[in-house]
Amino acid sequence: MMPSSYSILTDVTVGLKRGSDELSGTILSSSNSTMSSVVVTANGSDSKKFKGDDKMIGAPSRVLHIRKLPGEVTETEVIALGLPFGKVTNILMLKGKNQAFLEMASEEAAITMVNYYTAVTPHLRNQPIYIQYSNHKELKTDDALNQRAQAVLQAVTAVQTASTPLTGTTVSESAVTPAQSPVLRVIIDNMYYPVTLDVLYQIFSKFGPVLKIITFTKNNQFQALLQYSDPMNAHQAKLALDGQNIYNACCTLRIDFSKLVNLNVKYNNDKSRDYTRPDLPSGDGQSSMDPAIAAAFAKESSLLGTPAGMMSSPYSGSSGFPTSLSFAQTAAVPGSLSPLAMPGRVTMSGVASANHSVLLVSNLNDEMVTPQSLFTLFGVYGDVQRVKILYNKKDSALVQMTDVNQAQLAMSHLNGQKMYGKIIRVTLSKHQTVQLPREGLDDQGLTKDFTNSPLHRFKKPGSKNFQNIFPPSATLHLSNIPPSITEDNLKILFTNTGGKVKGFKFFQRDHKMALLQMCSVEEAIQALIDLHNYDLGENHHLRVSFSKSTI
Repeated sequence: MMPSSYSILTDVTVGLKRGSDELSGTILSSSNSTMSSVVVTANGSDSKKFKGDDKMIGAPSRVLHIRKLPGEVTETEVIALGLPFGKVTNILMLKGKNQAFLEMASEEAAITMVNYYTAVTPHLRNQPIYIQYSNHKELKTDDALNQRAQAVLQAVTAVQTASTPLTGTTVSESAVTPAQSPVLRVIIDNMYYPVTLDVLYQIFSKFGPVLKIITFTKNNQFQALLQYSDPMNAHQAKLALDGQNIYNACCTLRIDFSKLVNLNVKYNNDKSRDYTRPDLPSGDGQSSMDPAIAAAFAKESSLLGTPAGMMSSPYSGSSGFPTSLSFAQTAAVPGSLSPLAMPGRVTMSGVASANHSVLLVSNLNDEMVTPQSLFTLFGVYGDVQRVKILYNKKDSALVQMTDVNQAQLAMSHLNGQKMYGKIIRVTLSKHQTVQLPREGLDDQGLTKDFTNSPLHRFKKPGSKNFQNIFPPSATLHLSNIPPSITEDNLKILFTNTGGKVKGFKFFQRDHKMALLQMCSVEEAIQALIDLHNYDLGENHHLRVSFSKSTI
């Protein structure tokens, strides 16, 4: 049985220095190796050295070497380490050596996975493990010797892609046994920060199509019913997420199967959602749950026990502000997940806030970028403390966030986005802080300290801004609009940023807010940079953020 509670993200130190790949029952192919075959053994006790290893030190590879595995760890747990980052194409377990090799479908997926676990050490069964690039480019296994691992890989892949069950394959692994119901009951224990329906959707949709969600409060606890299209998806989600923290050392997921097999959602709003029925009314002020569902649910006896009997995750971390989980920040792995992750995916539990809060942003447009523009864009995902554009490499900059949660969130949402016409790259920096220039030294305005900026969005704990963090999108949410400003005024203002306004809509009940859609995400990013905090007069400064909606 896998543990029901484990930390996803715990320690900042991860062992990425190279060790020799110790192999058994396998052939690892390297582009730099001239070896064509290797003696294969089944007991996991032989160590094989390959020509070309020394030449490949530091080179990324889609084959990853995982060390210090607990003796009782299963193939499913190891495979799940890679699932949030892409398709896992092969696995080799060396149980006698407490090691494994995991092959990803692409080198890019492997790089993302290693970069993520560089910042936060994954844990399996409460034990830290270490992930590094293998010296080899391909993992070839002997099917006869690796039959069990291949069967588990096939089964987990079937779950991930929501494919039909495998035929002709016997898997004794309990982790891939389908559940009876596609509906999960989710209780949020130790709920220090608010958890929204959208956060739940983002977390759980990693394991398959989420059809419906109903949220409610019962016994003074936030709970949800969540329906997948396939019971296997529900089983895999429970396996990976039960006992996880959504935010730092709080908001622990307690997951059980519901006796219900279908949810009847009446309204699409912030309390309930039927993703198969976008035409449903919002039903403001109405109960989200169908009376028949409520009656049936009241009779359910949860296996989770009473709230008093529930224990929050034992892994504590630094206090920090909550961030909507991005699954690029999470890994669907028992014992390794700690979203807003990704990149991974569920909490940043146990990560010291002083470490890895600095981001390296590269491939910037060095003729256009300024510390202020980076402050505004990255400030959507956290409170930027300092920005430094590198003096000798002005297409790169260091951005210091308040803590590692914010840094991970900004990285997962902004890496690969276009800013001033260039696709920017965002990674964690080795620096722990951005140094200010020495007093009296003119660095041409390349470094700026925003510590005391009044424009920080997340200063107040529990702020509604925590619930409105979304990936960059073409649709922008505008607020703090004065009564005298018209739709045409705003359209002209946003058109002047160089893009084209595709749609506009004032909020029906509150004309202080509106949705405005640009023609592309890039145009929307530019508009946000230019117009967030724009002075509209009457002591109103425009607030701009990304929206999940379309017009």
